[in-house]
Amino acid sequence: MEFDNNERIVTPGFTSADSETEISLRPKVLTEYIGQDKAKENLKIYIEAAKNRGETLDHVLLYGPPGLGKTTLAGIIANEMGVQIRVTSGPAIEKPGDLAALLTNLNDGDVLFIDEIHRLSRAVEEVLYPAMEDYALDIIIGKGPSARSIRLDLPHFTLVGATTRAGQLSAPLRDRFGVILRLELYTTEQLSQIVQRSAGILEISIDKNGAEEIASRSRGTPRIANRLLKRARDFAEVMDNGVVTEENAKIALSRMEIDKLGLDNIDRLLLSTMIKNYNGGPVGLETIAATIGEESVTIEDVYEPYLLQIGFIAKTPRGRVVTPLGYKHMNMEMPGQQTLDI
Repeated sequence: MEFDNNERIVTPGFTSADSETEISLRPKVLTEYIGQDKAKENLKIYIEAAKNRGETLDHVLLYGPPGLGKTTLAGIIANEMGVQIRVTSGPAIEKPGDLAALLTNLNDGDVLFIDEIHRLSRAVEEVLYPAMEDYALDIIIGKGPSARSIRLDLPHFTLVGATTRAGQLSAPLRDRFGVILRLELYTTEQLSQIVQRSAGILEISIDKNGAEEIASRSRGTPRIANRLLKRARDFAEVMDNGVVTEENAKIALSRMEIDKLGLDNIDRLLLSTMIKNYNGGPVGLETIAATIGEESVTIEDVYEPYLLQIGFIAKTPRGRVVTPLGYKHMNMEMPGQQTLDI
């Protein structure tokens, strides 16, 4: 089973394959939300305090790797506050007028969710500042000497911004968020609970060991776990009695070329190419891209993050290097002792 850059079964980003079931699997309230205990407990306090005071919740910034539940949390915030949510993304808001249209159509207390908020243009950001701080919109009417500024009052709303790259947010925008929460990769135990919950909603028969096997190969990401669950179900229905067990889950994941740590054939190709062709590095990003026939931006954004997180590769001033852990996983001997000038 092959996937393109954005359709890899282990990519944490949203793909067309997720659209049919992901929304139905999302928890609606905090008590249903599994994992992210620190963020969840703090958010519960902030929501209860705002409701007790009869105020809107302060603006919330959610950041962390893709697929961890930022969009889900935004929906939960709206449900817990008892308000409506409007969903958009940074790239979709092309000009200030687009943002103005969104803001003026909000009701008091509503949640405006902006995904990939780091991709907002500077012109749009400038309009957003007074909206977040003063709940007002400054509009320029006319041109030249006759131009004049009009300030429109906006309803009090909660902006929930989500980003995978918090470092790319401008300081003035980041400072206007009163609540900043970091989402972290999930443990195997938490993912196993998520898999069993999703199986119940999708009416998939699964045993505890089967859920744990899927969870252990899901790269700490619920979106990947749910995707693997659906594919494991297919194998269980055709090759077995329809119950996802540890044994048939292993067969399914092996057939999809996903190993025990969740690496797929492209991850392994990247590691083996660096080891065999370049003695494990250091090697430049552009060189790796040319060798395996991928765009450098795809390697940096799609393939590298997980390999960096689990310590299989490292970035050095001279390029990428495969670490001893990477060599061990690939069952290859490390030549000499490499020093990582990180």
